[in-house]
Amino acid sequence: MLGKKVPFVTFRTRVRDESIEGPNPFRWEDKTSDDYFKGKKVVLFSLPGAFTPTCSTFQLPDFEELHEEFKAEGIDEIYCISVNDAFVMNAWAKAQGVENVKVIPDGSGEFTRKMGMLVAKDNLGFGMRSWRYGAIVNDGVVDQWFEEEGFSDNCESDPYGVSSPQNILEKLRASKVEAA
Repeated sequence: MLGKKVPFVTFRTRVRDESIEGPNPFRWEDKTSDDYFKGKKVVLFSLPGAFTPTCSTFQLPDFEELHEEFKAEGIDEIYCISVNDAFVMNAWAKAQGVENVKVIPDGSGEFTRKMGMLVAKDNLGFGMRSWRYGAIVNDGVVDQWFEEEGFSDNCESDPYGVSSPQNILEKLRASKVEAA
């Protein structure tokens, strides 16, 4: 993955629109890979599913908590992507109280598939989902890659550590020191 450009796809997102009346003031908005990655240095992390235990207890909240530390290291945005639709991703972000990490719905799994990270999770009743990984993406190109070990369909475990925000932040700082 290192040195490769992220795949160009269109994401179907839902955004709040105050001009819409009623209990659901949201509209559809298509966003492309360029909208998220072009001209920015970002952390992208992927996980098997919104509302799942590791993702909700550690991964997303810790990225949110460490947001300012990532910004201090030159990161413009932190994105969380999952093979979930826009409704689920927005509800999860709201339930988690996320204000700084932006969620990207990969409802069809197209981005995840083109990244080579789509795996079957039928053993958990999930269907096709993303393997857990993280990346530093600079202007659409993968600079650093953090893939959990054991990549496989229907994996019996859910490894977590390599793609943790603490590890990514540590490696980001180390690479900055090496470059100096």
